[in-house]
Amino acid sequence: MSGFLYGVALQWKLDIRSKSLLITCYIVPLLFFVIMGGIFTSIIPETKYTLIQSMTVLGVSTGALLGLPPSLVEIYGSDIKKVYKANGVPLYLGLVSMFLSAFIHLLIMSAIIYLVAPIAFDATLPASLPLYFGSLAIFIVVSLSIGSVLGLSIKNQAKLTMISQVIFLPSIMLSGIMFSVDLLPQIFEIVGKLFPATWGYKLMMDEGFCFGNMCPLVTIFLAAAILCGFILKRLQS
Repeated sequence: MSGFLYGVALQWKLDIRSKSLLITCYIVPLLFFVIMGGIFTSIIPETKYTLIQSMTVLGVSTGALLGLPPSLVEIYGSDIKKVYKANGVPLYLGLVSMFLSAFIHLLIMSAIIYLVAPIAFDATLPASLPLYFGSLAIFIVVSLSIGSVLGLSIKNQAKLTMISQVIFLPSIMLSGIMFSVDLLPQIFEIVGKLFPATWGYKLMMDEGFCFGNMCPLVTIFLAAAILCGFILKRLQS
């Protein structure tokens, strides 16, 4: 247990110095929050009621889908995994330590949005703090599980970047955080429900914490966890 905690702490220190993680988990989401928060609240004042949730969904999706996968490729797509095997270190340790480290970073980023939005843009705070952060934690875990599948299954960095963006862009555009899903054609609305961003956004809304919004997220997480286990087993063999 002490070795596991040491690995997580070490990964945390490495991630703090990582420029890619700094960009995807902090700079890009917070910069977008500052710019788009001002634009949204100026053009459509009603967006202040959902600004925290929408900007948080964007930030978490950016870090999980664009930030985590390249970090995993650095381990599982290189000779580092051979070092793990040679020293008797379980292959899953790299995934778990990066997963937990990214979770903490995304939680910090989300907390910054939560604290700054009411001051900067007069955004409305969620009605229940425990339910909001509970929903946020679930959404982060599910999003990171998708990023984990991408990072473990794709070894080429260029190909990974392309596929990550192919998943990231529609998940944001069709999730309802930019505009109401009622404005979308029905087929796009259906496609949007395949991504965790759609359900995470609904779950974090006031009175949105319910089985109907939780079930798709749990299903996505279980499917991603099974895929990660299968890929790790194949890498081990």
